[in-house]
Order: sequence, then structure tokens, then C-alpha cells
Amino acid sequence: MAMQVASAESAEPELNTTINTTPLVDVMLVLLIIFLITIPVIVKVVPVHLPNTKNIPTTTKPENIVLAVDRSENIYWNNAPVDSNREVIDRLKDAMLRAYNSGRPLPEVHIRADQDVRFEAVGRLVYAAQRAGVPKIGFLTEPRNEGG
Repeated sequence: MAMQVASAESAEPELNTTINTTPLVDVMLVLLIIFLITIPVIVKVVPVHLPNTKNIPTTTKPENIVLAVDRSENIYWNNAPVDSNREVIDRLKDAMLRAYNSGRPLPEVHIRADQDVRFEAVGRLVYAAQRAGVPKIGFLTEPRNEGG
């Protein structure tokens, strides 16, 4: 058995200049295993079929009711001014009752709102339609100008 003993001439021990890659490989393997386990959990999504929509022109039926709100929150019933929200509710209830009693389909309410009106004014109309028992509410908009 041979043993190397430092001689008196060289007081400094030799430096180990090689990189020990074993801890690096161990850490990388652990990270790889963690990613392989967690990625399928993260990628899972609820399978939902989103609807495809097209902007089709609204067919206005005579029984439909168009409610409009201008910039200063004035309410209009088929282009005729209405004084209050209470009057809107009463007129909607009356229209629903007349349609139901005559056997006709219930009218739809279409809301036209100025783009600068507060959301609260539109919300009051939706709430009035809800209180009157309107089954279907729609919002009328201008089609987008894709050319410019």
C-alpha cells in the first residue's frame, strides 16, 4: 500500500478543479418528475362547447315591444315617451296579460340604449321587464363597421 504524503517542499494541497455534477443531475431529475406529475393536472379543463354566433338581423314582429333609453335616461315605449319606470312595469304587465289571455305568444322586449347612457338606466329597464314576467329580453345594437 502506497500512501502519498505531502512533502515539505509543497505546502499547498492540490485544488480539485473538476465539477461534481451528481447533485445537479439529482436536482434536475427531481424537477423533471415533479413537472411530469403536475402538468396533466394543470392542463385539464372542463369540456365545454362554446356557441358560434353570427350577427343576424333582428326580425321585428308586431307583438315585440321596443324600449329605448336616450343619453339623458328618458324612456321610450315603441318611440313614445314614458313618464316613469312604474308606468313601464304596468304597461308590460298589461301586455303580457293580454297576450296570455288571447293565446298569442308572449311578446319579446327589445332594449335600445344610447352608448353613452349609464348602465343603471338599462338595468332599471331589465328589472322592470323581469318584474312584469317578460320571458325574453334582447338588446339591439348597431353592426360593427369592419371596413373602417
